[in-house]
Amino acid sequence: MMAFIVDPINNLLWGQGQILIYLLLIAGGWFTWRLKWVQFRHFGHMFSVMKGSMSGDSSGISSFAALCTGLSARVGTGNLAGVAMAISLGGSGAVFWMWVIALLGMATGFAESVLGQLYKVRDEHREFRGGPAYYIRAGLGKPKLAVVFALCLFLGYGFSFSAMQANTIAEALNNTFAINPLYTGLVITVLAGSIVYGGLRSIARFAELIVPFMGLAFVATALLVLVLNITQVPAMLLDIFQSAFGLTEAGAGALGAAIKNGIQRGLYSNEAGAGSVPHAAAGATPVPNHPVAQGYVQMLGVFIDTLVLCSCTAVVVLLSGLPVSGEMAGISLTQNAMQAHFGEVGDYLIAAAITLFAFTSVVANYAYAESNLHLFKLDNKAGRLGYTSVYLAMVLWGASATLQQVWSLADMALGLMTLVNIYAIIQLTPTIMNLTKDYQSQQKSAKKIHFDPSKVNYQGYLHKDVWVQQDRSYASQLAERETWKSSR
Repeated sequence: MMAFIVDPINNLLWGQGQILIYLLLIAGGWFTWRLKWVQFRHFGHMFSVMKGSMSGDSSGISSFAALCTGLSARVGTGNLAGVAMAISLGGSGAVFWMWVIALLGMATGFAESVLGQLYKVRDEHREFRGGPAYYIRAGLGKPKLAVVFALCLFLGYGFSFSAMQANTIAEALNNTFAINPLYTGLVITVLAGSIVYGGLRSIARFAELIVPFMGLAFVATALLVLVLNITQVPAMLLDIFQSAFGLTEAGAGALGAAIKNGIQRGLYSNEAGAGSVPHAAAGATPVPNHPVAQGYVQMLGVFIDTLVLCSCTAVVVLLSGLPVSGEMAGISLTQNAMQAHFGEVGDYLIAAAITLFAFTSVVANYAYAESNLHLFKLDNKAGRLGYTSVYLAMVLWGASATLQQVWSLADMALGLMTLVNIYAIIQLTPTIMNLTKDYQSQQKSAKKIHFDPSKVNYQGYLHKDVWVQQDRSYASQLAERETWKSSR
């Protein structure tokens, strides 16, 4: 399967074809331009919108819980093993291109999260669910394409991504404590099963407890490394920028490797444009209650993931003095780098970090795929049992699989998801722009921000039980919207 299916697709998407590299750069530039550089102009607002983020309701989790859930999926092997892999294959210049794709990706993440929130639905428990499959079906009116995306999501986040996270945990614990990967896989499977059994709310509660703690601890460790090696920092930064533009001795060949690996691993880490985070965004009841509020929340998630946490790993690796081999290296490079800074204690620190980082991703990945069961009318006991069984089996398999097998399968799933999602969100650009203008105009008027669907021109249709205002019927709001549209 690897030789005849996975490898040719990855070569087309990421390798010689480089379709996704160009597509993601274009999409990031497109939304940065159409949204008037929202990630820079409203940088401070990303933080202010979190002020009322702790409250949810019976239908949705809080904005803070949605941010932590999104981060728990983002913050994983991409931040530790993925950054090391990018540096080992693309040199220090890959770090610069990770920053570029993150800055552009903030606008893309904003756009897709706004759509996830707008087109969300209620499941059989009256809780919010949503994501690209839902806005492709309701916004674009393409149910077959929605099914294609959902199937790619199941292959990626439902199965291969969690297997890859388990693989990294098993490798880290085997390197440090010589623990048999099979035993590690069994423990991960049991713990993950006990958490995901409670659904999105249980996963969100877990993420709220673990993600802030592990993020702050890792940043503090990287800052300590930076202080201890402060005299080497200027040389490190110069090397990053020179390598990023092929100005080192390796020349143009290194430039291509830096761009390819930096963008590929940057995307895998922050997931902007891949269509994953809109599932977390859709599950929230935002404050203020407007779809654009979740756009700002998840845009902050891209910033934290790549520009903060991935940079921390880069600092640890690049200041360690270890040689970059040019061959694929995963978590072992990060472990060796931490050991170079802190001795044997560093090995224990990174083993603990990767276990926490990757395990939160294992759990959050389940929630993303589970959100799409509603699309197939499988959000019932039998459907969840079947999906959960396959998901846990893949986690167990991943712990003992080879690094190349797991990453190749994950790259293919991520690439196919991204192709479909980027097509969808570009087609829905008018809706994203209209929603953003509505939010920002209310923000300027200093009025209480709220979303009135009859006052915004959007594509397709909305779920009638989500945004309908209690004081007016759904039918009257549809009629008001048509009157408002014709008057414009």
